Amino acid sequence: MLKLRSLNLNPLEKRTFRLFTAYSLIEGVILGVLALNEFVFLKSLHGSSYQLGVLFQLSAVVFVFLLFLNEFIRRAKNRRLLLRVTGLFTRLPLLFLIFFPRNSEALQGDTIYHYIFLFIFLIYFLGNPIIYPSINYLLKSNYSHQNFSRLYSISTSLNKIVMFVITFVYGLWLDTDPYIFIYIFPVIAILGVISIFLLTRIHFPAEKTEELRFGIYQSVLQSSKNMYQILKKNIPYRHFEAGFMLYGFAFMFTTPILYIYFYEELNLNYFSVAFYRNGYNPIAIILLPILGKLMSRIDPRKFGIITYSSLAFYIFFLALTSFVPYYFDFLGIRFYYSLIAYVVFHGVFAAAMVLLWNIGSSYFCNPEEAGTYQSLHLSLVGSRALIGPLFGVFFYELFGFTATFGLSIFFVLMSIYIMYWSYRRESLSTSKTMKNNNPNR
Repeated sequence: MLKLRSLNLNPLEKRTFRLFTAYSLIEGVILGVLALNEFVFLKSLHGSSYQLGVLFQLSAVVFVFLLFLNEFIRRAKNRRLLLRVTGLFTRLPLLFLIFFPRNSEALQGDTIYHYIFLFIFLIYFLGNPIIYPSINYLLKSNYSHQNFSRLYSISTSLNKIVMFVITFVYGLWLDTDPYIFIYIFPVIAILGVISIFLLTRIHFPAEKTEELRFGIYQSVLQSSKNMYQILKKNIPYRHFEAGFMLYGFAFMFTTPILYIYFYEELNLNYFSVAFYRNGYNPIAIILLPILGKLMSRIDPRKFGIITYSSLAFYIFFLALTSFVPYYFDFLGIRFYYSLIAYVVFHGVFAAAMVLLWNIGSSYFCNPEEAGTYQSLHLSLVGSRALIGPLFGVFFYELFGFTATFGLSIFFVLMSIYIMYWSYRRESLSTSKTMKNNNPNR
């Protein structure tokens, strides 16, 4: 682990790091539980494949609302209060899951409980379009540029350690009692509120706030116009997001099908799924400080090539399991040989993507613009979520697992090409400009 003393942190950075790390540790508990959420919905709640697609879709499609919220967040006079209210209204509804039945019969078929579950998580995920850009804004404002990705990677490493432990414990518990989630989620509700309140203790820089002089239509129009101007004028960022869009489709095609694949094709228990959904975290934990240091030194598009390549390999080895279905059982986990390679590449992908996805956009802008750039980035995530997950389920039901995984790899390769082309194009342009400006040539 990178030594903090070598970074020469100022008092503000030290306080920000402590508070954000505390937030990350609690979020690690929450994410450790949510890592098995789709599989719980499929196996314990008996949800359909399309409902599963919707559940995954909700976590990303809510970012479309940033088109409405970005101007409001930017002009908010009290961002701290905004975050706290968001935490209360989006996390506490998880308490209602304690009223769910604890028997399979009540959850069979097209039951109302499936829709209540989806609605509760829609509310939960609605908080993220406010929380995530605020994190970028706070960290970019309180960390120096050279320490930004390094400190973020350390906090994220600790987050993944907690997530790693919690997912395994939760998976083992679910194999013992498939309905234990009814009691776990109310605890997660309280922890979610606490984590947001910790986040709001980070220093909010003084800034000029604007009155909301326009109606909702004018505000949305202005927000959309500002985002359009960013994409129009900031060409490297536009290319970065184009590559992200193609990667995002690949990821969204694959992820809902992953749970169906584990359940129907491989017939895994909860503890095995906990391993495959979480076993990559030790690799990610080891790599995060290294990749955080690397990201501070290279162009985000070059970093994107590394990230997307690891995704292509992990999807390939996932699909290969159908053709090489050899395994051994150990400690209640079914180890498929090809899935061991999947776990390794998933670890590389998880470490790289958590950096690229959360703070990659910040490298294309000034600190005060970080929230807006991340809002634009996340709104594009939401726009592809309108299509990606359900299309993936539809494509799978028509053509099967192998074709769906193959389509995902094709989109990943396209995203890699865009990152390479964009970086190469800019490098050649810069080299040519320097040559033309050299009086000694």
